[in-house]
Amino acid sequence: MNMEQKFEVRAIENGTVIDHLPSDSLFKIIYLLGLEKDTHRMTFGNNLESKRMGTKAIIKITDRFCQQDEINRIALFAPMASVNIIRDFKVVEKRQVEVPHTIEGFVKCANPKCITNVEPVKTSFTVQQENGEISLICKYCEKATHQDNMKLVK
Repeated sequence: MNMEQKFEVRAIENGTVIDHLPSDSLFKIIYLLGLEKDTHRMTFGNNLESKRMGTKAIIKITDRFCQQDEINRIALFAPMASVNIIRDFKVVEKRQVEVPHTIEGFVKCANPKCITNVEPVKTSFTVQQENGEISLICKYCEKATHQDNMKLVK
């Protein structure tokens, strides 16, 4: 490493590092994983330089090890994300996000007349992937919600 290089985000001893997130998805993923309520120490960076992406976001969560189902949720907003499990400052496991076949309860249906938007019914979608684009097909109204229009259930 030459003297001009610098680290923008510090290493963690134990925990989860979620890297290669599109900068515009950072806060969606924080909310999606419930990190806004989490008490673990965390660091996140946005609009960091990336050779592969131009700019990227990163999340580092100390002493929390994300489960695979949590990691797969990230795929809806960041299908190129990588997740590293860290122990004693070393990467002990690398996980890739995988787009799930179905999702329930955390994305809102785009159809304002859908029963899930007017009654207390949990959302449920089948995930479709074409040419790298993700769409959700509502189980109840069959309306497609495109990746760019996904809103998280509050």
